[in-house]
Amino acid sequence: MTIVTEVVTTEPEIAADGAVRQAAGDPDRFDAFIPSPCVQNHAANLMPLANGDLACVWFGGTQEGMSDISVYFSRLPRGATQWSPAEKLSDDSGRSEQNPVLFPAPNGTLWLMWTAQLAGNQDTAIIRRRLSHDHGKSWGPIETLFPEHRGRGTFIRQPIVVLDNGDWLLPVFYCHSTPGKKWNGDEDTSAVKISSDAGKTWYDVGVPGSRGCVHMSIVRLDDGSLLAMYRSRWADNIYQSRSTDHGRSWSAPEATALPNNNSSIQLTRLGNGHLALVFNDSSAKDATGRRLSLYDEIDDDLPPVLAGDAGKTEGRTAFWGAPRAPMTLAISADGGKSWRKRNVEIGDGYCMTNNSRDQTNRELSYPSVKQTADGAIHMAFTFHRRAIKYVRVTEPWVTRG
Repeated sequence: MTIVTEVVTTEPEIAADGAVRQAAGDPDRFDAFIPSPCVQNHAANLMPLANGDLACVWFGGTQEGMSDISVYFSRLPRGATQWSPAEKLSDDSGRSEQNPVLFPAPNGTLWLMWTAQLAGNQDTAIIRRRLSHDHGKSWGPIETLFPEHRGRGTFIRQPIVVLDNGDWLLPVFYCHSTPGKKWNGDEDTSAVKISSDAGKTWYDVGVPGSRGCVHMSIVRLDDGSLLAMYRSRWADNIYQSRSTDHGRSWSAPEATALPNNNSSIQLTRLGNGHLALVFNDSSAKDATGRRLSLYDEIDDDLPPVLAGDAGKTEGRTAFWGAPRAPMTLAISADGGKSWRKRNVEIGDGYCMTNNSRDQTNRELSYPSVKQTADGAIHMAFTFHRRAIKYVRVTEPWVTRG
């Protein structure tokens, strides 16, 4: 591993008051920092609600993998310019609760799902759920949706997709164990869980050749087929695969021309049929150093290993430490064949640490993108692990940028 000396820069002031303000010098962009009581805030997911509100969930605490990491919720009421104070919706003192997603079911029930793992061991992750019948104003009890599976953790990042045949598709990825070794992402694979009875029962469909491809984000194209795009553990490119049978089979993921840095992406379909993608326009080629793993600052019972040292690993190994910046929004008018893009936020993206307490992390990462009925494109993403930043633009903002 190359050792680099961090260049300390002056941290910007963060006014996490939830107020949505016009961006300086840009009349077509509006920004806010969503309120949170936490030192670290990460992995935002946006969702327009049936009552016209816009909701955001994320995880917060001291540091990813610690047992004080919980799920938080805030809303931007319809027509308002102020995000609500954060509400904690999970609190397991023994597990790190991460990657929340929201899903407004067709019957009006709002689902909240998230992962729960032991320390930095994603191969112990289970999926939990709470339900709301009043657009997130109150919530039912915490349930385990997908329990522990020996030797394999179940992880989510993207919401459920409802297909035209009524099926629900939940993209997942599996974090596989190697005996005696700490999870490091080398063997992660993707799948979809399919339900034909509104979430009562589920069955798995694995994505062939998906080792290293995670955070599967699915949209339905004009011809009825499904396009999925993936984060790459190899920090090389965004990958894509397709299904023509309602997700019951998938082509093997193939690299696109868009870069990826082993950090999250999100894809959504706009009202006019165009696609919007948020991602970091960077890869391992832009890296000057490499981390041991995602959780190399957390002590637990399993020894940390350099990516690639696990006994069954063959070929490529997960790359951690590629810069997580800039934050980029791209638009495709041809089903993902070509893209026009514009940077939403720029910076050096330094992420050789997950530490938020001493403000040394400067990543811009884990974006979410959704469109509301008025045509506005809404984004939320991690800002230096200290806050969740919200940005609102329109499609012309990208294409004329």
